[in-house]
Amino acid sequence: MKKRLLALALAAVMVLTLAACGGGSDSGEETGETTLALVVADSFGDRSFYDSSKAGCDQLAADKGIALTTIECKGENHATQMRNAADVADIVVCVGWEFFDIETIAPEYPDVKWIWIDNATSAPVENVLNITYAQNEGSFLAGYIAAAMSESGVVGAVGGEDADTINDFIVGYEQGAQYYADGHDTEIKVVSNYANTYTDPAVGKECAISLNDEGADVIFQIASATGDGVFEAAAEKGFYAIGVDSDQKFINEDVIICSMKKEVGASIYDAVSALLDGDASRWGTTWVADMSTGYVGIGYGEEGSAQQVPDELKEEVADIAEAIVSGEIVVDTTRS
Repeated sequence: MKKRLLALALAAVMVLTLAACGGGSDSGEETGETTLALVVADSFGDRSFYDSSKAGCDQLAADKGIALTTIECKGENHATQMRNAADVADIVVCVGWEFFDIETIAPEYPDVKWIWIDNATSAPVENVLNITYAQNEGSFLAGYIAAAMSESGVVGAVGGEDADTINDFIVGYEQGAQYYADGHDTEIKVVSNYANTYTDPAVGKECAISLNDEGADVIFQIASATGDGVFEAAAEKGFYAIGVDSDQKFINEDVIICSMKKEVGASIYDAVSALLDGDASRWGTTWVADMSTGYVGIGYGEEGSAQQVPDELKEEVADIAEAIVSGEIVVDTTRS
């Protein structure tokens, strides 16, 4: 690991650089020898994907005594911010597909350990750990629940953009809904659209209302902060919503019936903890965090929160999850 004095000296330089290139930083206290920089493609505050990554890194700082710096790219200067982070950190965590330049930038910093969240390099890079998630598996369960809870026979999904990762959610969701229909001798229709933004709840609301106008009475939000608008529409129009990435039921427990959890923060925490314990075996590989690892699944909120999904349905979902883990059910995917 780099010496702490070097990290501290460069930290002041990074603050000035970030201001010049439009990023934002939030430096943790320098409480240990190891430094970690968390770089997100957009902004914190989504109560989902990015916030989950920060929660995991905050826990690392608290438990492991690392010094944490956070950088919000706010949709721009991703390559510059990656270099800014690598200049001051031993470990750099990049959250979002936008950091594809990691393939060329990481080799420039061979002493830095990199983690790329939610995507993978085209070929192994020695000092990069790619973490991808079997969101299709968790979304299969979400689709099954949506179909079971629907009274109209139409369920929906609002995606952040028309991209492989988002569509991986959607194909799993569609397959899960159809699995319910096939097993219960009924028909189900899945409708979806794309907000083309992850940061605008107003657009998410419009998208959800459009799907509701098509008959969808359960809508899965797959759009980060934009999905807050889906929840708003659900409350106003009287349909159910499904959260994403984190257990989002706390946002509105009356309309959010469950969430498809993708434990980004936990996966970062475990990977970095292993590295600090001397295990760097995952670097240079792609780690797929799937349902069998416990990083993908369904959340129904905290104990005591309002519940719309009946216990019998939860038991069915648990059985289906076991069938997915065992390989009895193979879930469609957009990823090779």
